[in-house]
Order: sequence, then structure tokens, then C-alpha cells
Amino acid sequence: MLTPEENEMLTRVGPGTPAGELLRRYWQPVAIASELSDENPVKFVRILGEDLALFRDKRQNVGLLEDRCSHRGASLSYGRVEERGIACPYHGWLYDTEGNCLETPAEPAASHFALTVKHKAYPVQKFTGLYWGYLGPLPAPVIPKYDVWARTDGWHWIRALPRLDCNWLQAMENSVDTTHLHILHQELITRGFTVRGTTRGTIDDLEKLEFYEVPYGIMKRRSFSDGTMEEHPLIFPNILRQANRTQIRVPIDDTRTWVIYLHFVPSTAGEPSDGEDVPVDYKKDFKSPPDARHPLARFRMDEVDAQDFMAWETQGPIADRTRERLAASDYGVVMFREMLIREIEKVERNLDPMNVIRDPDHPIIDTKLDESLVAEKAGSETYHLPTER
Repeated sequence: MLTPEENEMLTRVGPGTPAGELLRRYWQPVAIASELSDENPVKFVRILGEDLALFRDKRQNVGLLEDRCSHRGASLSYGRVEERGIACPYHGWLYDTEGNCLETPAEPAASHFALTVKHKAYPVQKFTGLYWGYLGPLPAPVIPKYDVWARTDGWHWIRALPRLDCNWLQAMENSVDTTHLHILHQELITRGFTVRGTTRGTIDDLEKLEFYEVPYGIMKRRSFSDGTMEEHPLIFPNILRQANRTQIRVPIDDTRTWVIYLHFVPSTAGEPSDGEDVPVDYKKDFKSPPDARHPLARFRMDEVDAQDFMAWETQGPIADRTRERLAASDYGVVMFREMLIREIEKVERNLDPMNVIRDPDHPIIDTKLDESLVAEKAGSETYHLPTER
């Protein structure tokens, strides 16, 4: 279990919070790129507890600004997009994508007051069908070239899940909670094994769990009674890779999370096929009513994502880790928490945490298991399930 102070440190994501400052060292998806258009050039977004206006001006430049105008606080997400930027709907103060104030229409013609105004602005990039924002200190790092993101011999598509009404860490800890697959998802993910009842599921066919720290996060390995093995990496701090897809858990604020899948499909012809638009699949709500929280909401349980959302949300808006009882099979959860604390401490010492990359020409990062690391760490981070039941 954690102390109340530790739980606060790992879950709060607003400006100035330990986890919030860590997460601000990384580019985060803020919107699906196709959601900005000539007809709808402005979108309100909330990320890491900050309210922002994402916009595309008439020159096709994209900006990410603090939503409240520097003048009197009206929302820029209702602003009028012009050639040079976005104008506040209230009094017309005009901002460019860098947050420079270009005009203050109600001021005298000879006034240079606009030159004294600098609005909060964040860097934004379009990549793999998403707009990504960087809310941390400058200079900004690069978006890492993870293999399934950077590959060009195929095409990408996006699956956008409904809003998750709980803290981001509940979803991320699930990435290293391997045994839940055999109980929670027992009817949907059997791998050909026999379900042995609701309490056991297919857990009897899982023989060994292994967790290894790798340069980009944590690799988890499952070995089964039929001699097969599966590996899935947690890419620090908020990404899970499964086969040729990554699941990104973007904190909206302390109690809400945006979960987005980025899929890669290799091209049979070996030719790049990503165009200007990346296909998007918007998933329907997993619960009814869709804006209610447990116990007022009732979750569907007929697909994997819906089952996960149930398990994450019913822990509460922010899970109380002071009352949990962790067991041996929770080794991966403990390992991830320790990694988070370590990387938070790096940020507090003004060091770059794991996976912050500065070189735009860095090689593609292969997020598969490095067997040399397995040999080096053999036996030190393994959980063998009991052979007697």
C-alpha cells in the first residue's frame, strides 16, 4: 500500500504537482487531427488539468493556447479564426500560434499595448493522425520514434474510446497487472484454454510472470502451460504496446482520462499508404448513463475495453491505495510505482526522465524484448504461480 502523501504524488496531474510535472516532459495527444477543419477550426481541449484552445488559422498554422483570454478571461474556443491567428470573441484581441498579441482593437490606433501582452501558448505538432501538445519547459524534446509510430511501410488508424471517469494511474497500473486478463476477461481472451469457473477463469494455465526494466519502460512476459509465451511492453510513462498497436492514457485532469489507441497495419505491398487523413473509429459509451459514475452507472461487460473501464472506474475517481492489500502477483504494479517515483525525483533535480529524447535524428526505438537484459536480470523479477492449487 501507499501512504496518503505517496498516493497524492503519483495521481495529481495539475501544474506544479510531482506527477503533473513529470507528464509535462512528454508530448501528449490533445486531439484527433481530423476534428479540426475549415468549418470547425477551433476545439476546446483539457489536458493535465489545463483548459486550452486548439485552433488552425487560415494559413493552416496550428496553435494551442490557454483558453481564457489574457484580457478579461473569455474563452478563446469561441474565437474567430483569421489569417494571422485567433481573435477573442469578446473584445477581439488577436493572438498568433505563439501567443503573441497582434491586435487590441478597442485601444487607440497609436497604442502599442498589444506588444506588452504575451498569452500562454504551447508547442503543437501533427503526427500519425493526432495533434500532440507539449506543456513542459522549453526547449521541447522530440516525439519519440517508437517502432509502431514511426514505421512508414503501412498505414495507421485510430480508435478513440469514450472518456474514462477516473485517474490516469488506474489505467496505467492495469498494464502491469497481468493476472487480471485470466479472470476479468476470461470469456473473451481464452487463447484456447478452458475456463474453469468465474473465480479461476484461465489462471491455471498461466505458469510464470516476468517483469524486466528495459530502456523505455517495463517488459512483461507470460509463460503458459502449453509452452507458449507472450510479451507486452509498458512504454513509460503512459503507453501500453500490444502487438502493432499502442494504447495511450492521456490525463484530462485528476479524475478523467482520454484513452486512445494508435494502430499500425503493415502494407502487404510494402508501400507507404498513410495519407493526410488517418481513419478514426469512435467507440460508443461503455456505461449508462454515459456521464454517471459508479454506482449510478451500469457498465456493459461484453468487450475487453468495457470490462477494463468497469474495473478502473469502480475503484473510485482516485483509487485509495492506502487501503489496498498487494500480493506477490502484484509485483509489476509495485515496480511501475517505484519507476514513477524515481523519474519524478529526476525531474525535481532538473534532469530529463526516461524516454525524453532531444535528438530529432535518433534511430527508431524497437520496443521488443532485449534478450541480453533478460539474461542479466534472470530470476530477480519473476513470479512463479503456485503449481499446487
